[in-house]
Amino acid sequence: MNTKVASAAQPEGYFAWFHALTGKERRTFWSCKIGYALDAMDTQFLSFVIPTLIASWGLSKGDAGLIGTVTLLTSALGGWIAGIMSDRIGRVKTLQITILWFAFFTVLCGLAQNFQQLLWARGLMGFGMGGEWTAGAILIGEVIRAKDRGKAVGMVQAGWALGWGVSALLYALMFTLLPAEWAWRSLFLLGILPALFVIFIRRFVDEPEVFIAEQNKVKASEDRVQFTAIFAPKMLSVTLRAVLLTTGAQGGYYAITTWLPTFLKTERHLTVLGTGGYLAMVIVGSYVGYIVSAFLTDYLGRKKNFILFAAGSMCIALAYTRLPVNDSVMLFLGFPLGFCVSGVFSGMGAFLTELFPTSMRGSGQGFSYNMGRAIGSLFPLMIGLSSQSMALGEAIGVFAGTAYGVMILAALTLPETAGKKLES
Repeated sequence: MNTKVASAAQPEGYFAWFHALTGKERRTFWSCKIGYALDAMDTQFLSFVIPTLIASWGLSKGDAGLIGTVTLLTSALGGWIAGIMSDRIGRVKTLQITILWFAFFTVLCGLAQNFQQLLWARGLMGFGMGGEWTAGAILIGEVIRAKDRGKAVGMVQAGWALGWGVSALLYALMFTLLPAEWAWRSLFLLGILPALFVIFIRRFVDEPEVFIAEQNKVKASEDRVQFTAIFAPKMLSVTLRAVLLTTGAQGGYYAITTWLPTFLKTERHLTVLGTGGYLAMVIVGSYVGYIVSAFLTDYLGRKKNFILFAAGSMCIALAYTRLPVNDSVMLFLGFPLGFCVSGVFSGMGAFLTELFPTSMRGSGQGFSYNMGRAIGSLFPLMIGLSSQSMALGEAIGVFAGTAYGVMILAALTLPETAGKKLES
């Protein structure tokens, strides 16, 4: 037993699963990870430019919240549609389409001349944003073997923190080099970069074997499962509980990340440099949280890991936004905040992949995750409206705490799926 412990303590032991991957599996891993990073980069641009739009266009906080909410609502619909498409035309093709879609409409955001045009462009961008998560999560979940699925999918999910970090760096660079009225547009115009990545996916990434086997079975029997099968009596309860789980995770996350830069600037009265320092702590914490949670979701199981990180997120979000602490303490609180709110998601892709059979995995995973996103998307709007009668930090804390409470309750009722082998 001591020998095993010593072996596990060696750094290379933690990543032995990655070294065991085939070339095909590694290409899929990196494609999904980079895809998530690029998705996050384009998505997070909005949170950085909200203060500039409020100042230059005279937007209210309610208007700014509406843009964020509409983006999340359309991403919810796009995610479910992408899930259905992935069951029909394949995971890889759907991934390519969704990346091209969100890159194109991110560029259009940079060309918007008024609030209405930006609202439309951002809303259409949301279709691809939601679809990319669904296609990527299903793809990597089906490629990796059961015992390592949580670690692999969680580390892919960590690409989101990398993209968030890149968007923060680009924000600082553009607003240093350019006047504000051009800097925010330049950020969105850089959103075209993910389109180039599609070339790599098209050449080097193949469909998962379990999906190909399912398609061959469908061709042989000419009996395709309809996307509405997730609402059949034997699946409906699972689907609805999965929606509650994802609603809690995403409602809490979007409550914090959409409004955090504005909160730091308007209520903590930080400079742009100071805000960047706070966000850097949150982003670093996010990446570490993704990685740690990726290992814990296989070690503890999906349910215990969800509950652990949701409880941590609830406590730290309330502390970060409500406690009367000085700037130095706030700075260090950013790390556990990012650690918890992002670590919640590491096991999500693997869990939803295991929760639904291959024949309806795209539809099931796409609907449950993105319906949770749709409901969670109301949180930025409600925070924006509530901040007109209460402090913005207080509104963030109330809605985030409620969301994570819902997540814990849902996790307690769902089955444990860790180690489950995927079947057609």
